[in-house]
Amino acid sequence: MTERFDQQVAFLKALVRVPSDNPPGDCAPHAEVAARHLGTLGLTVERHAVPAEIVKAHGMISVTNLIVRERFGAGRGPTIALNAHGDVVPPGDGWQHNPYGAEEADGAVYGRGAAVSKSDFATYAFALLALKDDPAGLDGTVELHLTYDEEAGGFLGPKWLLDQGLSKPDYAIGAGFSYAVVTAHNGCLHLEVEVRGRQAHAALPETGADALEAATAVLAALYAERRRLGAITSKISGIGTPKLNVGLISGGINTNVVPDRIVMRLDRRLIPEEDGIAAERALVAHIVAAAANRPGIAIECRRIMLAEPLKALPGTERLVEPLTRHASAILRTTVAATGVPLYTDGRHYSAHGIPTVLYGAGPRSIVEANAHAADYQLRL
Repeated sequence: MTERFDQQVAFLKALVRVPSDNPPGDCAPHAEVAARHLGTLGLTVERHAVPAEIVKAHGMISVTNLIVRERFGAGRGPTIALNAHGDVVPPGDGWQHNPYGAEEADGAVYGRGAAVSKSDFATYAFALLALKDDPAGLDGTVELHLTYDEEAGGFLGPKWLLDQGLSKPDYAIGAGFSYAVVTAHNGCLHLEVEVRGRQAHAALPETGADALEAATAVLAALYAERRRLGAITSKISGIGTPKLNVGLISGGINTNVVPDRIVMRLDRRLIPEEDGIAAERALVAHIVAAAANRPGIAIECRRIMLAEPLKALPGTERLVEPLTRHASAILRTTVAATGVPLYTDGRHYSAHGIPTVLYGAGPRSIVEANAHAADYQLRL
């Protein structure tokens, strides 16, 4: 067991040391390194490169997804897919450890992606090796889906694999942490809002149509909507409330010119009780109404991304019961089913009618792991 553990940690460190930032999304080199290491462990790896024109259309440079398939017994039992992603957000500033150094200190490995979800490349691979070491009584197939665009929405990863018919699993387990089995998560809508007006000299601002003035009315309406959403609570434990955030604003021409164009990017988090299309229509109508009847002002809303929430499907309980039972026993604490306020690639499996949960390696929360922050870590 010690030898396997040391191998697993070494495998994780090797993955952390290869940058796979998304953006820019040049992830094929990481996939090749992962495939070679998996091969040395005795696993057969399929490489599935997403066509370059599709990758470019999604704002990335290269994507190669990996599939490992292992059949046990007669193979007549169910196929279970284990999905983890190898792309990571860029490291940013403030690190005390090299974000690609995989440095080990005080019982933790530090580095971008150490917890989510390069650790799951390692835990899923070594879980599969453990089954191969003791296959008695098993009948079915386990697949590893190691994909590379979760940070951009998963459209070139799990969704592409499923849409292409490269895999047809009966169940799926996606990357998650060890102290909860996630059966539901939020969705996410990204909108770009363009407010257009008419430029004019700052000495005579009344001769123009001030896009920034109109945008302030839109912002006021959006923050009022955020307060309204805060009063709505999901019935699913761990989910919380719908969220709304204005993350980016740009526009204007010069200090002495009435601005003719303001662009905003919005993030709207959807609870599982919501429908993404309906929420998008309501939000767009709210935005347009906020600047209505303003002469010379026009508003256009463009969807950047829509990720529907993950909802528990019939059959999910066949994953939840054994996971919670064994995890509670091994970790000597209660591990229960819950929801999380994030969104993940798991929703793509659910959208194909595949019962899906999230469970993998990691701490009790994203805060504990410093997720998307400096000195991202995984406690060994």
